[in-house]
Amino acid sequence: MEALAKLKNCPMSERKMRLVVQNIRGKGIDQALDILRFTNKEASTWAEKVLVSAIANWEYKNGMSVSADDHDLYIKTALVDKGYMLKRFRPAPHGRAHRIRKRTNHITIIVENRKPTSMDSAQNTSSEEE
Repeated sequence: MEALAKLKNCPMSERKMRLVVQNIRGKGIDQALDILRFTNKEASTWAEKVLVSAIANWEYKNGMSVSADDHDLYIKTALVDKGYMLKRFRPAPHGRAHRIRKRTNHITIIVENRKPTSMDSAQNTSSEEE
């Protein structure tokens, strides 16, 4: 079973965020959290919050009694998309104006377990009966 977490309009360029997110794609959640905690970039704090939210969503989806520590969770998908851009002007010499582009991005992380849970097997049997 998989769970999804999104962060929209993160106030950072998508290029800077992609440098961090591509390091954790396909890794286990323990290893990914370690990578994010010890990466010395601001983007890692935003990505860590989304990953923790995805883990919490997975636990909620499987019932509050199920812990993510007991299952082998990994990052199935980690995407960074371009968000909207705030356009501002700043005074420049000789009465000119220079454009300032404040970029944003959207982060999507999907976590999935490698070990099947009882919820997964119940869903598989109900879909086979139909």
